[in-house]
Amino acid sequence: MRVNTTKFSLITFVVGAAVMAFAHWYKVDYLFFASYTILQFIVLATAWNILGGYCGYVNFGSAAFFAMGAYSSVALHKFDTLIDHWFSGGFAAFLHGVFPLSVPVLIVFGAIVSGIAGFGMGYLTLRLRGSFFAIATLALAVVLQTLVVNWEYVGGSRGAYIIRPESIEFAGVTINYIEYLFGLMLLLAIFSLVAARAIERSQLGFGFATIRDDELAAEACGVPTLRVKLIATTISGALMGMAGAPFPYYIGYLQPSSAFGLEYAVNSIAMPMIGGTTSWVGPLVGAILLGSAQQYATVSISSEVNLLIVGLMLVAFVIIAPNGLIGLVQGWRRAWRKP
Repeated sequence: MRVNTTKFSLITFVVGAAVMAFAHWYKVDYLFFASYTILQFIVLATAWNILGGYCGYVNFGSAAFFAMGAYSSVALHKFDTLIDHWFSGGFAAFLHGVFPLSVPVLIVFGAIVSGIAGFGMGYLTLRLRGSFFAIATLALAVVLQTLVVNWEYVGGSRGAYIIRPESIEFAGVTINYIEYLFGLMLLLAIFSLVAARAIERSQLGFGFATIRDDELAAEACGVPTLRVKLIATTISGALMGMAGAPFPYYIGYLQPSSAFGLEYAVNSIAMPMIGGTTSWVGPLVGAILLGSAQQYATVSISSEVNLLIVGLMLVAFVIIAPNGLIGLVQGWRRAWRKP
């Protein structure tokens, strides 16, 4: 049974509200921290899959777009301390009333910054293909990290502290700030899944699929491949920036090694590959499976084994299910239907 986008959005929102209600009822802070991380990886994996899975262009620069969203929040957060140095009088008072910006506004701003960066990266690199494109995206992350390390305004190599409040007033109700961030990331995860599903079933998604299957044939058939790929890099970058924007408030202390962490680049690739790259369901399944395993290992063993878990699961799924869990299930269904 096919479900249209409106019904799917409603279903995901109801499921998200149930998850939020359960987490609020359970009242364990670590549950919010761990669930926030898993939801964050759902957004990152879904964003990566729009370019890497739908179009077939492997992006190693996921951490760069995530960090752009995070450091755009830091830059705007610290702007409040510079208002009196740059402005005076009533305009300075007005700016003090506006800054610091709320986290939802920072998410929008992070999406804009990372989306523009994604468009720029695509314009410069999408004429490359295969490993050449992948290396170019990795170079983008290295260059951006070097710039951030030397940018004193956002803390440079020392990092920057973001002191978050203990609670926030929302609709007359006092909400713990960690629950607030969890709710925002839950909404972002819902939005990214709805967007990915809508793209997959649209004319744009069919254009992505033709590029993935045979780009030369797509060009010969009149598909504007460069324009379609630029749309993919822009959307993918914007979603990654949205995932990174609340991160400074979640972690409390942001430094280049945490924003550009290897786990963001590796997990954003591994999760769609484990779940399956040709459908919006794959990144969701992979993020829940791999993210839950990592969070359990962090508590029971050590966070240092997270990348080991990624490597072992990737090797296992490349052998057992090279097309991911979704591809494995689809293969079983086709075999079951054969007479």
